[in-house]
Amino acid sequence: MTTHLQIRPGFADLIDLWAPVRQLGTGFQFCEGPVWHPREQHLLFSDMPGDVRRRWDAGGVREVRRPANKCNGMTYDADLDLIVCEHATSALVRERADGRREVLATHFEGMELNSPNDVVVKSDGAIYFSDPWYGRMPVYGVERPRQLGFQGVYRIPPGGGAPELLVDRYLFDQPNGLCFCPTEDRLFVNDTVQHNIRVFDVRPDGRLGPGRIFASGIVSATQPGVPDGMKCDAAGNVWVCGPGGLWVYSPAGDLMGKVGVPELVGNFTWGGPDWRTLFLTATHSLYAVETRIGPRIEPYMKAGGARPNAGMSAGDADARPVSGAAPAASVSATGVKTAAPGYRLDPARCALIIQDMQNDVVMEGGAFAASGSPAHCREQKAIANGARLAQAARALGIPVIHVWFIVEPGAPGVTMNAPLFEGLADAKALVRGTWGAAPVPGLEAQSGDHVVEKQRMSAWEGTRLETVLKALGRDVVIVTGAWTNMSIEHTARTGADKGYFMVVPEDACSTMNAEWHTASVNYALQNVAVVTDVDTVIAATRG
Repeated sequence: MTTHLQIRPGFADLIDLWAPVRQLGTGFQFCEGPVWHPREQHLLFSDMPGDVRRRWDAGGVREVRRPANKCNGMTYDADLDLIVCEHATSALVRERADGRREVLATHFEGMELNSPNDVVVKSDGAIYFSDPWYGRMPVYGVERPRQLGFQGVYRIPPGGGAPELLVDRYLFDQPNGLCFCPTEDRLFVNDTVQHNIRVFDVRPDGRLGPGRIFASGIVSATQPGVPDGMKCDAAGNVWVCGPGGLWVYSPAGDLMGKVGVPELVGNFTWGGPDWRTLFLTATHSLYAVETRIGPRIEPYMKAGGARPNAGMSAGDADARPVSGAAPAASVSATGVKTAAPGYRLDPARCALIIQDMQNDVVMEGGAFAASGSPAHCREQKAIANGARLAQAARALGIPVIHVWFIVEPGAPGVTMNAPLFEGLADAKALVRGTWGAAPVPGLEAQSGDHVVEKQRMSAWEGTRLETVLKALGRDVVIVTGAWTNMSIEHTARTGADKGYFMVVPEDACSTMNAEWHTASVNYALQNVAVVTDVDTVIAATRG
């Protein structure tokens, strides 16, 4: 299972935020170029390093061509002839249903193309393709010198002819995925090296106007993934490969959300009987996930009599997009960024952690009161909010797990390797059986709750937390308590590393001051958890 992230309202209209990503096959070298056959109801996809083309249908995966000229992107024309980008030959070819192979393009101005990469067909029959030089690299192609000194985007006119260069020769470093908007008056092209997407107006003659940046910064220091395959949906939203899976942009260029995928995604396409199955070629595996919207209608999709947008009312396509004025993830008066509401949490998968809400940690008179933690806890209303969330969780059958920092008298077993632990021992804090170690009033363990004891910042380190979660069958962990930038952050980071889906309702958390709290939830936690609030979590668990 994986999870998907809504950043702006409307993303949950495109995909269920808990839609499972199913693995259909694995053991491949590097998958690419998926395309769905609307009549025969099967998927073709390529594996460049393996030099093989495969087919998936209800019977599973099988090879259909080897060698395959290290083919990459593929699509169909309106007659359902296959258009193929070949890395090994630097050619764009058409494979007809009767077996004939027609070469569409191999050269520009007398020099070999680099290696056609991705391809799309316009309704008038014109073919547009990108030409980076990945196919002249080892593994993904055949290593050989380049003849062209640039990487371009080309058009083959309706009826055929020499490829026409559509962009400035030095605009792109490595042009890759490309797609039309539903009305075909805009063409999107991404650049894997520049980590951006450009959009071009399509002129009446099929050529392109000047380009402009549509989206940028599609890169992450912590997650694999770069701009690669790209498609438009029926409402004009742009889906593109990116860190962690797919990134989805509104027609105005606002990042709406992210589709999480277990492996780096190279390309994807819609298919299935209702065009609501998104097939993803992701490094070593083929995956599928159901969506609530279909693709923009490409010419070949009409050939099978299919209606990619069946089920949408006449006004739905216009209602789907999020306008440029749509609010981003909300920002509170204190500057805290929280995920936009609209997602769901399955109570049967959730567990609630209440961590370090003990007298010494957050109460006046406690060992750490001088740090400012009691005041910030009051500002956050963390105790009241945590109690309200715990009550709602118990009513839905969500287990409540109290994690308490407990020190034996004299602090035996506490390694003094950091100032926090040294201060703990010096203050004689959180000693078993004392008032300071007891839970704060209002957050005591109740019948049916679980208690986990720890002696480090993370709730996972040296504890039985994971044993409890696995026994309960829970993989969505809602973390509350103190301190935000220490125990909460450590627990969320480790949980994410372990494969759990972490949720942090920030108004049920506190630390020493608002500045430290805001820094933690706005930066570190944004990359490992869904940062939200108690009301939104309660609404999400109630569906």
